[in-house]
Amino acid sequence: MNVALATSLRGLRVVDASRVLAGPYAGQILADLGADVIKIEQPHVGDETRGWGPPYVGELSAYFLSCNRGKRSIALDLKNTEDHDLWRKLVAKADILIENFKGLSIKQLNVDAASLHKINSRLIICSLSGFGRTGLFASRPGYDFVVQAMSGMMAATGPADGSPHKFGVAIADIVTGLYAVIAILAGLRHRESTGHGLAIELALMDCAVATMANVGQSYVSTGKLPQRQGNAHAQIVPYELFASADGWLVLAVGNDQQWQRFCQAVGRSDLAVDVRFLTNDARVQHRSELIPIVSAIIKTKTTVAWEAALDQAGVPCGPIWDLATLMSSPLAGERHYKVRATQPDGTEVDLLGSPLVGGSGTVKAPPKLDANRDEIIREWLG
Repeated sequence: MNVALATSLRGLRVVDASRVLAGPYAGQILADLGADVIKIEQPHVGDETRGWGPPYVGELSAYFLSCNRGKRSIALDLKNTEDHDLWRKLVAKADILIENFKGLSIKQLNVDAASLHKINSRLIICSLSGFGRTGLFASRPGYDFVVQAMSGMMAATGPADGSPHKFGVAIADIVTGLYAVIAILAGLRHRESTGHGLAIELALMDCAVATMANVGQSYVSTGKLPQRQGNAHAQIVPYELFASADGWLVLAVGNDQQWQRFCQAVGRSDLAVDVRFLTNDARVQHRSELIPIVSAIIKTKTTVAWEAALDQAGVPCGPIWDLATLMSSPLAGERHYKVRATQPDGTEVDLLGSPLVGGSGTVKAPPKLDANRDEIIREWLG
């Protein structure tokens, strides 16, 4: 694993004033990389995801646990004069601020970028919203489900003859958090070369549209709406889910060489020379003829048997694993998909691991509300 990354941002101070998922996810990644991340929360209630359960582990919901490891918490009411003064002092000491304040709150609390840069001209500010803070949609709440619906994601996801589907996780929030970290790191490079801070604005909608990748580009290039493919692929064949003799198998033939190896592995050398299927372009054109043939082949053996045969032939494939199967697999242990984190009271809790740092270093559990007020004030403000 990338052990050195776990301390790569050590010494940087982050004020995470965001809520729910996109911003907290970005703050968690910075904490994974060694930054000192303090989470600013409303007194008494905190981030609403603290109560987004069940399930809970102790007082904390699994949702909150998923995006707040490695942070410390301080509760501030920015409408309170004393707390607002403390907020300004913390901002003055910070390197990075992540926030998703609502438009009205920004004006009332003087937390716009211009005001913040008067306090700290070197501050990297990353502001997140649903649809941007200017324009016709600026006032709309930024909920992931709505963004998935409006970004083209749901129109391209689900069975061809069924209804549009959302992703199984809040993917628009997640990718916005990832884009936020990229932008923040670029902002730090900007500050290093200029000596000045930066105000970055990201919208969930913008990030979701960019994440449409080849599907979105296909429409931009042709003007033709992409059709829902279910578990198939619009531009690669065969590249979908097939029923085996006892379950399911994902087959991902990504190029013509893999197609040739597949034909040999399944004992169908005739398919390897069939002009209808020689190239991926031809296989896409003759999808309706090829898929029933492949389906009949895969149905003849178990998933385990096909996985062994195709893996030996160098043909990408895989079974459908649920989380219980995944987390009990050798892969999960080798790649640190689950890590043990220590809570302030000394008890331990299992958390999803980070692909950046894996199991390296000590993992701190997400904090209880306002648990770190005194130490934050002491360490940040002396």
